[in-house]
Amino acid sequence: MTDRLVIASVQATRAAGADIAVFPELFLCGYPPEDLAMKPAAIAACAAAAERLAKATEGGPAVLIGTLWPSLTGRPYNAVALLADGHVAGVTFKRELPTYGVFDEHRVFARGDLPKPFEWRGVRLGVPVCEDIWLPEVTAHLQAGGAELLLVPNGSPFRVSAIGERCAVAQARVEETGLPLLYVNQVGGQDELVFEGGSFAVQADGEVCMSL
Repeated sequence: MTDRLVIASVQATRAAGADIAVFPELFLCGYPPEDLAMKPAAIAACAAAAERLAKATEGGPAVLIGTLWPSLTGRPYNAVALLADGHVAGVTFKRELPTYGVFDEHRVFARGDLPKPFEWRGVRLGVPVCEDIWLPEVTAHLQAGGAELLLVPNGSPFRVSAIGERCAVAQARVEETGLPLLYVNQVGGQDELVFEGGSFAVQADGEVCMSL
């Protein structure tokens, strides 16, 4: 099912003439994965899926997709892989791991280092993952590293006040960095959680120019 969804999205992105398709946080295994994230078979299956799906990007468009990725700690990274030109062109890791409310990420994931931008078709893409934009450190580091655009995969569950809070945080990071930002959130249900989407884009001047 996941393969079909990704391939269909790549085909639609190609038909629209776009350069990249962005998927939510941990799309390949589901979010939150809880203890599944620490099972070696799950980590290996996600890595294999990323390699397999990369073949669909031959000739473009590229794909940014959330996945588990092995680390040396015994816990995987909450990662985003850039799939481009038929292979896994790069991987970045979530740094800020929430441990409040429904989140238990510090227990199941390894913390990533401050990330570097990806480069795709001459554009340097900063990819902070969900909680990474709630504090200024990661986006400031990406901006200092030459990022020209922030693409933010998320697994943010529904709360009555969530949409306004997300938008305010995103606009704060845009104001600090001067970089436009695309916020992509998960849609659907995972166990007892509901994800309502609410994806949006913020221009470099702070104006919200698109919302879904």
